[in-house]
This record gives sequence, structure tokens and C-alpha cells, in this order.
Amino acid sequence: MGIVSDLAREVTLPRMIRVHQHFDDSHISTSSIPLVVREQLSKPEISHAIRPGMRIAVACGSRGIANIDLILSTVVNFFKAREAIPFLFPAMGSHGGATAKGQLEILSSLGITEETMGCPILSSMDVCKIGCIPDGRPVFIDRHACEADAIVIVGRIKPHTAFRGPYESGLMKMMVIGMGKQHGAESCHKTGFAHMARDLELFGREILARAPILCGIGIVENALDQTRKITALTPEEILSEEPKLLTEAKQAMPRIYFDPIDLLIVDQIGKNFSGDGMDPNITGNFCSPYASGGISAERRIALDLSNESHGCAVGVGTLDMISRRLYDKIDLEASYPNSITSRMVCQVKIPMVLTNDRETIQIALKTCIDGNPEYPRIVRIPNSLHLSEIEISEALLKEAQCNSMVTVLSQPYPFLFDQNGNLF
Repeated sequence: MGIVSDLAREVTLPRMIRVHQHFDDSHISTSSIPLVVREQLSKPEISHAIRPGMRIAVACGSRGIANIDLILSTVVNFFKAREAIPFLFPAMGSHGGATAKGQLEILSSLGITEETMGCPILSSMDVCKIGCIPDGRPVFIDRHACEADAIVIVGRIKPHTAFRGPYESGLMKMMVIGMGKQHGAESCHKTGFAHMARDLELFGREILARAPILCGIGIVENALDQTRKITALTPEEILSEEPKLLTEAKQAMPRIYFDPIDLLIVDQIGKNFSGDGMDPNITGNFCSPYASGGISAERRIALDLSNESHGCAVGVGTLDMISRRLYDKIDLEASYPNSITSRMVCQVKIPMVLTNDRETIQIALKTCIDGNPEYPRIVRIPNSLHLSEIEISEALLKEAQCNSMVTVLSQPYPFLFDQNGNLF
């Protein structure tokens, strides 16, 4: 106990209220997903290109996509039923500590293994150069994918956390950054996010022209982390249709209905929730000046790092404070490669570290300037992906009661901490 603890004790915490935020829950039922995937792959322009004995490389990424194990296994079985020879390969750039083993571990944490998928998973950081964009930068793709007869890209389409353009997080990015591994990601990121919208399309078009891309399977999720749409796109359709799916994905995203606030408390950050640990399109804490959105909050804090992140704390640098238990889980070797490759070093700067959750919240409130210290506006979320049930402070109760998209679920109650000062 020292001066920081003394300063924290000066802050009285308000009572909190549990509320339900309502979002459009339109989605494909889990039982219907295999049928939808098979229907999409059965389009003549895709299915007629499949030949017995052809080796098909199926790309899978590092994100926590709803039903991704079911979607991928259905894709694999579809090709096997047509006597093709599918295999999976990680298409996640420099994630997983930029190692083949680390990327396999990420896939395993998502339920993607050779046993569950029924086919080999070939993980390697080796790449092949397949061309160049006009300024001379080389274009790389995974070696195993390059040597296959056909490549299928399976990925979620959603807004990026650092730039805006017709192609953001989605199939084009997965081809360029994910399938390019460390070398491809670094080549595309060389000129920074100011030019990413332009460069992503240039690199993507080169891959579509020179690599054996059979199709892309674009996934759009709703605000409840459910599968909303699955669409198989030919190479030509990736160029023309992915921007439309991106628009749909933006409209379907969740949000925090309370804005502005003094303090945002995030229980967990992690790569399974967002590439930036927590999605700035929701939380507003962008590391890049080339994207904007989300809520306005004077302070943002996080209390824990998900186990699925394997120590990768990308995004922690955009926070004002973190708890000791989050800090103790950070693996710098797992965290730095992605930020070095993307040149977004601010993502992994270490913010102020406080002893426990209680002190992190108290010091965050103590340092707020704009709000009412006796009546702070606080929102607490479990992570940036699951926003249906959240907590708000009493100062936001009237706003909740007047918002038809919000239902109040509880009476006010105090923060509940364990003997170590961490939230239950």
C-alpha cells in the first residue's frame, strides 16, 4: 500500500445498473449453416471448377468468428465429397508470434484441428513471391497455398480498426495480409495506413490475377456475434461484391447506446474479440487517425486479457490504465510482431498499471476532468464483441429509461470486488 492506493481511496465508486441493449438478431441458425455453405459452393461457376484429385488450400484466420469450425468443416467435406483433396492453412499474417507453431495454437483454440476438420493443416511462414504492384513492392502468398491447385479464402467481413476504404477487414485483406504471412503483411504495410485502402486493392488485384483463387466465402455477423450471411464469391465477385457486404456488416454492428461517457470499463480485451483487442469502431479508441467512430469516453480501462489471445496484447496501448492481472498476462514476444509489421507501435505501449480492478477504476475516475465527479457516467462491458448485457452507472439511468432500445434489468447495486480487489 502506497501513495497511489491512498489517492485511490479518496474516490467513492457509484452504484451500477444492469441493462439489456436490443439489436437486430437476424441470423442463420446453426443447424442451417452447413446447408447454406453447400448451396453457396454449389454455384456452377464454383462447383464446375472442382476436379477429382485437385489439392485445394482453404485459408483460415485468427479471429473468433462465430461457427467458424462448422463453416470450415463443411467446406472441407464439400470438397472431399467431390474427390478433391482439401487442406487448411493459417492465413493470419504475423499473428501467433509470427511462427508456424503459434498460428497452429491459435487455430486449435478456435476448435480448428486436423481431428475436428478431417483434413491436414499445413502451417508454415514460408511464402512465394507471385508478383509486384506498380511501385515495385513484392506480393507474397503462403507457400502451401501457392503450390495448391486452388485456394479458397474463408473470412469475416467487417469494418477495419485503422483505415476506411471499399475493402477493409475481409476477403481482400485476408488474401493480402493473412495469406501473405509476415513478408506479405510487411510489404503491404510499408507505406502505412494512410495509403492502406489503395495498397490493399493493388495487392489484392495482383493476387487475384496470379494466384489460383477458386472463391472467397464471405461471412457477415449480426450485432449478437451470430452468423448473419454466408456468401461464396468468385474472384471477380470479390472485387465487385465485397464492398456491398462491408456496407451490410457496418449496418449490422453492435454499439454502445450511451455517449458521451466519462469512463468505459472493459472486462477483457483480446484478439478473439478484435484485431485491436477491443474494437475501436465501438469503443472509440483508435490508434490510427485514418478511421473514426464509436463512443466518446474521457477514460478507457481494461481489466483482463483473454486466454485465447495467448499473451498477445495488441491494442493495450490505446488504453489509459490497466489492472495488474492484465499486465501479468502480456507476452511481449507474442504482442510485438503484429505491431512491428503494421508499423502501429502505439498499439503495444504499456499504459498505467494499477494494483487491482478497484484501484484501476478509482484512479481512472480521479483523473477525469470533464464529468461530474459525484455523478460519473460509466459504462462497463464484458468485451467489445458482446454488448447485449452491460452495466451503467446511476448517472445514465434516465437515459436508459428513455431509450426504447434499452431495457433496465436491475436495481442499483455497488461494485462487487473479491478479497484481492478484483471484480467478480
